[in-house]
Amino acid sequence: MAVPKKRTSKSRKRKRRTHWKLKSPNLIECSNCTAQILPHRVCPECGHYKGKEITSN
Repeated sequence: MAVPKKRTSKSRKRKRRTHWKLKSPNLIECSNCTAQILPHRVCPECGHYKGKEITSN
């Protein structure tokens, strides 16, 4: 069984974890009402997708 020869220091452990970041969502503007929405989804504000009305509020 593999056993570490030396203890991993706090700084080495934290250096390895520096890439564990949250990414901000890629928001786009709705072409109809200019609300910020996720791409490839129906706008929750106006119900449009690709210039067509999908749902009526």
